[in-house]
Amino acid sequence: MQPEGLRRAVEAARAVVSELGLPADDVDVVHDSDRVVLRLLPADVLARVAPGGQSAESAFEVEVARRLTGVDAPVAELDPRSDPRVHARDGFAVSLWTYYEPLGAEIAPADYADALQLHHAALRRIDLDAPHFTDRVAVALAGVDDRERSPELSDADRAFLHDTLRGLSAGISADGARDQLLHGEPHPGNLLNTRRGPLFVDLATCCRGPVEFDLAHGPEEAAEHYAGADPELVHRCRALNWALFSAWRWRRDDQMPDRDHWRAEGLHRVRAALGRT
Repeated sequence: MQPEGLRRAVEAARAVVSELGLPADDVDVVHDSDRVVLRLLPADVLARVAPGGQSAESAFEVEVARRLTGVDAPVAELDPRSDPRVHARDGFAVSLWTYYEPLGAEIAPADYADALQLHHAALRRIDLDAPHFTDRVAVALAGVDDRERSPELSDADRAFLHDTLRGLSAGISADGARDQLLHGEPHPGNLLNTRRGPLFVDLATCCRGPVEFDLAHGPEEAAEHYAGADPELVHRCRALNWALFSAWRWRRDDQMPDRDHWRAEGLHRVRAALGRT
């Protein structure tokens, strides 16, 4: 967020926490992009603060977390001192979560696969109206095809991303029998190593599709430890995920740090992944 937006987001989170009777004297910025994640102390609560236009996504994430917690999924939980809902403050949507002190050790690919299998098993136990992964591809395609929304994307790269997104999406979705609820973006940054074990966060990306779509976000070695995974489908999903990543980076309003680097790197990763499919 821009500095003024970040200041207002911090104040909105502090106001919500204070109204619950919890002390929020100090604020640490854990993550800052189009929405921010804040740790408020000494209450030790994690606040996810999104622009008001993303309130529906925030509410969806809260509902996903609530249902998954009820089936003992390996996910970060909402803060038990607050109702499981989104708080509207000063044009922001604020949700409150439990803070988990991260452990320093990196999660091994085999442990990542184990955590993802547990997560997928829990997702099969809940009933939730979630979009299909192809809906996300359609949104990305709309941005790629709209020159006003991606003005710096060259004609050649625009055509390349368009064809890649459309072709891979159609091929991967052809066998709908493999579909189930997924995390949506379970990359290593969305899996915390905690004293409770690995816990998934950022649940707003929940969607439907084959488990290989999720596996393609993780370490390449993880698929070897996931029972029943199709290696070739994982490779195709990895190429699709990099194409989606690239499409987001070329949006005019994208706020990812070091965006210029990731624009070039994303396209490189797509081509490298396509070489393995």
